[in-house]
Amino acid sequence: MHNYSAGDIRVLEGLDAVRLRPGMYIGTTGTKGLHHILWEIVDNSMDEVANGFGDTITVTLYTDGSASVEDNGRGIPVDVHPTLGVSGVEVVFTQLHAGGKFDNENYAHSGGLHGVGASVTNALSEWLTVEVYKNGTTYRMEFESKEIDGAVKGGVPKYHLIDTGIASDKRGSYVRFLPDKRIFESTHFQIETISRRLKELAFLNKGARIILIDERVQMGNACLKREYCYEGGLIDFVKYLNETKVPAFDEPIFLTGTKDNIDMELAFQYTDAYTDNIFSYVNNIPTTEGGTHETGFKAALTKVMNDLARKTGMLKDKDANLLGDDYREGLTAVLSIKMQNVQFEGQTKTKLGNPEARIAIEYLVNQTLTEFFDKDTKNLADTILKKALLAAKVREAARKEKEITRAKNSLDNNFNLVGKLSSCTGKKPENNELFIVEGDSAGGTAKQARNRSFQAILPLRGKPLNAEKKRIDQVLANEEIRTIISALGSGIGEDFNVENLNYHKVIILSDADQDGAHIRAILLTFFFRYMKDLINEGHVYIGLPPLYRISKKDTVEYVYDDAALDDAKKRFGKGAGLQRYKGLGEMSAEQLWETTMDPNRRTLVQVTIEDAANAEMLVSTLMGDAIDMRRQYIIENANFNKIDNFKAQEAK
Repeated sequence: MHNYSAGDIRVLEGLDAVRLRPGMYIGTTGTKGLHHILWEIVDNSMDEVANGFGDTITVTLYTDGSASVEDNGRGIPVDVHPTLGVSGVEVVFTQLHAGGKFDNENYAHSGGLHGVGASVTNALSEWLTVEVYKNGTTYRMEFESKEIDGAVKGGVPKYHLIDTGIASDKRGSYVRFLPDKRIFESTHFQIETISRRLKELAFLNKGARIILIDERVQMGNACLKREYCYEGGLIDFVKYLNETKVPAFDEPIFLTGTKDNIDMELAFQYTDAYTDNIFSYVNNIPTTEGGTHETGFKAALTKVMNDLARKTGMLKDKDANLLGDDYREGLTAVLSIKMQNVQFEGQTKTKLGNPEARIAIEYLVNQTLTEFFDKDTKNLADTILKKALLAAKVREAARKEKEITRAKNSLDNNFNLVGKLSSCTGKKPENNELFIVEGDSAGGTAKQARNRSFQAILPLRGKPLNAEKKRIDQVLANEEIRTIISALGSGIGEDFNVENLNYHKVIILSDADQDGAHIRAILLTFFFRYMKDLINEGHVYIGLPPLYRISKKDTVEYVYDDAALDDAKKRFGKGAGLQRYKGLGEMSAEQLWETTMDPNRRTLVQVTIEDAANAEMLVSTLMGDAIDMRRQYIIENANFNKIDNFKAQEAK
């Protein structure tokens, strides 16, 4: 046995740790991680703009796969660091946990809090170039990944920072880098992903000009260029989010204030929707799981509205206060705060943990919203109160419906599930899987194919209700929806508790056709509107059955898309048999297990909400009443030129 001694302890120097364990720094080496290293540079430039040192950011995607970010801020420091003896530029791009954001002297607030951003981007790039424009000249430094002593090291300086002598009247920083294909699964930047984030940043920073240029896409004699600038800031953001809905009043309510060094901007508006949508940000970082600032906003909104309801006589002395859910029905709100010493819960920066944020935001909303209603001449409070009173009546009806449902379940041994759910024998929810399957035929095959020790099957005997723009009492009246709720066991709406979930993998399994896609969309809409934490906690998946089965003699291969089919045809050659699956019911139980249900061989897509604002727009556009916007989305995104050349006789 090898003796374990101090000599076995490996010390990773500089940026070596980043290349060895990139997931620790960027979460994943997939598409999300690729864009993360771009966001790190964008966030640094955004901090300059947000703190008033610049007003323009340009992001450019190049044909060689590289990307650049340029701002007109103060420029990265070029003087020599007093203890490290190299320029500030070299420190920023080669030292982990180095930056100007650990105190509050250079930045009042910052999104790039951990000081690892620029150096991590450098470490995971084939090369990176920095130019700094200040003092009337241009400074430049280059880095590269190179093999040293048999190991590839990233972010190695090609030379120290130099003054190029090129005169410039610009100011700011320019960073261009090429992601390392040895690190990432794909190094292709997605224009729409980047576009959405930059648009969001422009909304959050009123008047900031953000330009996106994609040299990979030609538009006539020029390349693709998008520019975002919103003088209305959060007001424009709320209007954008409500484009697919009918607003209860024309202009969003806008509140702003500062308390205990916490700056708040809040815009909100009510619509004809039946659920609430609150989008919160801290120092431009989306907090998709909310946190203390959201808690403060909700508490203050409920208190102010209940006080007004009693003041106006809408609530009598004998009446109980309305609940927060009543005042949030149909609410679209964007809350953006700027603060120091941010404490996020978890590595993903998605939930704010600072208790002082709740206190400050609750105070500010209470004060500014009360003042707003005191001066309001449009009587918006009356509109909100009437909507909340109606919501309360519906909530009470839904409560009674849920009590009846619970009673039925108790009396009839899960009344909704009798003859429908084929449960599994496993007693540990974390190991159990629920397949929601389209139709009885596919459901029967899935029941035969499954491993009953941990896999349960719930066939749908019709299309569930489209939950978009349906009140919770209407949702609960739908038999298929009630069946799903009963099977999951975690409740719905404000009663949802992920701790009571019976299955930690909820897998939507539908045919690869138009009806199957529609059922997936309906189920995802229901989860998004009434069980959002089911998605946020990572429990929702989509199963991917194969489209084709290609075989020759004793060799069989399942193919999941047309591109892979072309490759398989070349490998199998002439004489291969080809079967196309139009539905899950066409597969035998053995085939369904091999391709779609066996954990060792299947492909599952986990459903996530990385961009909450975009998810809200997508769901309301595709599943709501905005016919013109849905038509426009389909025109822009559907491929109408796809031709089906499949021939069942043989693979040519």
